[in-house]
Amino acid sequence: MKYIPPGQTGSIVGVQPRYENFIGGKWLPPAVGEYRVDLSPATARPICEVAESTPEDVELALDAAHAAKDEWGEKSAAQRAAVLNKIADAIDEPPAAARCSSRRRRRRGRSSS
Repeated sequence: MKYIPPGQTGSIVGVQPRYENFIGGKWLPPAVGEYRVDLSPATARPICEVAESTPEDVELALDAAHAAKDEWGEKSAAQRAAVLNKIADAIDEPPAAARCSSRRRRRRGRSSS
């Protein structure tokens, strides 16, 4: 498989042009409004812009976490486990393009035997 950098047509990795901070279930711009360029570790070329977070953003995130703590703590262990397992499944699931590519490779392998 040929490497195609994130954000380019044909890449298995989709990216947005800019990412903000995800705080309290919402995408929020950084407190000071600054962004930095995120570079690809493979090519050292820009992929997108990400929020340049400051201590103010960290405080907002901590406030959101503290606000969510009580509701999360009221859930049963089984409910919390279900949420965490769903997150783990999403992490383990390959991107759609990779799944399609994998299926094509398996089909070719079967037809050639």
